[in-house]
Amino acid sequence: MIRLQYAVELNYQVQGPGADFIFIIQAAHTRHQHVVNEQLGIGQTLMPQAFADPVTKTRYLRLQAPAGPLRVSYVATVDLAHHLMPSQAVGEVSVVQLPGNVLPYLYPSRYCESDRLLGFATQKFGHLLQGHDRVRAIRDWVQQHVTFKSNTSNSSTSACDTLASGQGVCRDFAHLMIALCRAINIPARFATALDYGADPALGPPDFHAYVEVFLGQRWYLFDPSGTAIPLGLVRIATSRDAADAAFATIFGTVWSEPPRVHIEAVANAQGERVLPRHTMDAISTDADGA
Repeated sequence: MIRLQYAVELNYQVQGPGADFIFIIQAAHTRHQHVVNEQLGIGQTLMPQAFADPVTKTRYLRLQAPAGPLRVSYVATVDLAHHLMPSQAVGEVSVVQLPGNVLPYLYPSRYCESDRLLGFATQKFGHLLQGHDRVRAIRDWVQQHVTFKSNTSNSSTSACDTLASGQGVCRDFAHLMIALCRAINIPARFATALDYGADPALGPPDFHAYVEVFLGQRWYLFDPSGTAIPLGLVRIATSRDAADAAFATIFGTVWSEPPRVHIEAVANAQGERVLPRHTMDAISTDADGA
């Protein structure tokens, strides 16, 4: 059992008359991810409202803050017990056999224009043997043809933009892989976590975007940027693309500091500190489309 502890601190200066916030920073509760304990801190005396999506398990925190400083902090200890399978044993699922709540992840979305990449994806990957290994080939192609480079994209950069420029950050890698998967009828979704195992040379710890692909009636993890260790990804949110999974959405005039995040492996219930590692096995986060 892998046990990870992560912390997030967000600091803002709210301008008058105030602002509304929606945060997505809390660990999701899933069959393979158990939140052992957690603590939420709000720097002002406010009454936040909480909501959890019943399907994706994404947890939303909404609050309204008056003018002045606002600090939001969150600390969680999470147990991870992923389902591992030999990749050759994991097949694709035909459209007719997909659960209903998986169907939205077949369609193009704002940042993942799979319809525009249909011809390209079919030419590159349509001839490959279907299954987890074909999806891994898409992941590998994205890693090999896109360079990780900070400050090379913005909030309007889409999968097609990333394909054309050949550079981007983790969310751009994720959008491109998702679009290529959907273009050949493989459901894929955007997911967020913290970048456990990332090279410090890439910058301070941060939120991380990766991909979940529906195969063999489960969602499987892929990190197309190759910067994190997939077994160390604590799921925070899943969505069709980054438009629905921002760690903070702000309505109002606000000055913000860069987020401060930290994640580490800690001793589990058996007193063992199990470090996430790279594996060639297929890594599943959950079953039944959850």
